[in-house]
Amino acid sequence: MKNFNQYIVNILKPYRGLNREIYVLAISRFVNALGALIFPFMTLILSEKIGLDEVQTGFYTAFAGLLFIPAGLIGGRIADFFGRKRTIIVFECVGMLTYLVCVIIEPTMLMVYVLMMTAFSFGVAGPAHDAMIADFADEKQREGAYSLMYLGFNLGFAFSMILAGRLFANHLKLMFIIDLSTTFLALLFISFLIKEKYEGARAKDIIKDTNDDSIVDNELETHHKGSIFEVLKERPLLIQFAVLMFLYRLVYSQWSFLMPLHTVALFGDEKGGALYGNLGFVNALIVVSLTAIITRMFIKQTSIVRIVIAGIFLSTGFGLLGIISSPLAFYISVFVFTIGEIIEAISTMPYIMNHTPESHRGRMSAVIMTVMGVGFSIGPLILGIVLKYTSYSTSWFVTGILGFIGVGGMIQLSRKETIQKRLIKEEA
Repeated sequence: MKNFNQYIVNILKPYRGLNREIYVLAISRFVNALGALIFPFMTLILSEKIGLDEVQTGFYTAFAGLLFIPAGLIGGRIADFFGRKRTIIVFECVGMLTYLVCVIIEPTMLMVYVLMMTAFSFGVAGPAHDAMIADFADEKQREGAYSLMYLGFNLGFAFSMILAGRLFANHLKLMFIIDLSTTFLALLFISFLIKEKYEGARAKDIIKDTNDDSIVDNELETHHKGSIFEVLKERPLLIQFAVLMFLYRLVYSQWSFLMPLHTVALFGDEKGGALYGNLGFVNALIVVSLTAIITRMFIKQTSIVRIVIAGIFLSTGFGLLGIISSPLAFYISVFVFTIGEIIEAISTMPYIMNHTPESHRGRMSAVIMTVMGVGFSIGPLILGIVLKYTSYSTSWFVTGILGFIGVGGMIQLSRKETIQKRLIKEEA
């Protein structure tokens, strides 16, 4: 019993000793995820409710994702200039208003355009969320902090996917109402329980030292007066990392595009939608059950090494469906790629923030996540075209191959980073 208790203590160690604000942000993310019903079902809303074909569905799904590019760039600049909290409150309120419009209107092309506005609004707020977490966690705490955020989100997402799978066929408006309500509640946590720590460029990039300890103990995070392009020029590994993650995200985008289309094609609208909802629940359940364990298992590995392992799991999990597509195969696929999803999720943002000056966190998050996000955005468009002219089996094979190409590139990047660290150590 003593050994078991010690095991639990070790598993939870990355989550202990974090700033209070990190725990509040994790709770806020959990509440928000409880009602995350719309965007996971975007593909089915476009195809089954509005009646778009595969290519049109892929186009608008991709376009919604591509909107995150200008939204993220704008949001990153705003977050670094005006502060994280203000950015989150203003643009998530706009997003809630677009949900309210969707409650009123019918599923037509007008709803498609409103949903594009929703994607843009929440996209602007995204970099502020990432930067706020980094503001309250130092380099040693970030794996635990971002892992806790990921865990909180998926704990709520597990319930939301089950609920969405049951409501999709006949209660679309109720889905919008629930998503709106939980977004509002999550925003209340940030509004009243989080004090702005980063004052923004307008206040000379001052970080409030609420704990009398500097959270900047990494030279790469020291304030930089130059532009974001100058910062990137000094950190070429970040650019290479983002380009390779482009392929990872293209592969992962099939979780919300190819997967629901395939389940509905095999089992029909109602049963297929329910199966996809069940798969989402399993995905979130695995995340909730294993994130702490996996975080602890890989805590001593570098971020790049972890992401290489993540890519192998992602590529294998999705490529598996090119061989067999029974209900059991879908569940096995979800289990395999979710392991990769967990490893990638707890490694990506810490890597970025550990290489970014405090004064550029919002912009760097926006720029790097934009490059990565292009892969997620055009994934549905590319695989939508592949699917139109081939089959689901071929489409899944193509997905797996693209993933393994990304893994190969990440291995090369890992070697470059190892050589670079060795040279720096020798020079020192």
